[in-house]
Amino acid sequence: MTENVPAVPEQGADSPGGELIATRKGMFGARNGGDTSGYGGLVRRIELPGASQRPYGGYFDVIADELEGALEEQGLPLEAISAYVVYRGQLTIHVPREHLVRVAKTLRDDPALRFEMCLGVTGVHFPEQSGRELHSVVPLLSITHNRRIRLETTAPDVDPHIPSLYEVYPTVDWHERESYDMFGIIYDGHPGLTRILMPDDWLGHPQRKDYPLGGIPVEFKGAQIPAPDQRRAYS
Repeated sequence: MTENVPAVPEQGADSPGGELIATRKGMFGARNGGDTSGYGGLVRRIELPGASQRPYGGYFDVIADELEGALEEQGLPLEAISAYVVYRGQLTIHVPREHLVRVAKTLRDDPALRFEMCLGVTGVHFPEQSGRELHSVVPLLSITHNRRIRLETTAPDVDPHIPSLYEVYPTVDWHERESYDMFGIIYDGHPGLTRILMPDDWLGHPQRKDYPLGGIPVEFKGAQIPAPDQRRAYS
């Protein structure tokens, strides 16, 4: 039995319920130096899509119904799912970090869901989102039903702990190490949470938005080009 990706109404960042996380001015974000691009008056609202309302479309409603029913049978509160977001034909299930492992197990083991394969773990850093600056995104695939979804959970900068999904999907071993290395997310319960790309004694996490660019000066035909973090400031 196979199912195609459903045709669902798009909900963009400018739709009602979207979350404003930043407002940027100019084309390149120049600050304290003037924008010479001619786009200095441009104002952009950086928003994330808000929670979607039923019907979601296609098999998304089936997944939501089956998941909520399975969690209810286990005695989990409704708060185990904080939001369903349908955006660009993709369903993202937002889960508080304390319920992440139980929800993932349910998605894997319930016969009506059967999300047997985890396709990776991705870290994201939104420094403007006070109290949930760090996001961990987990795409899942059901081979049985030919369905795809994403799980997403958050943690604050001051407490960057998220439960590891290693006991549910052992292949996240390397992905969680990379997310830890690049973003500083600490996956509690991981069997060997060490750096995987950077040297063990490296300071900081290079893919965070507040990480300095670094670099070295370059001389080109007599012109001196400074390192990126010494040039005019851009956001």
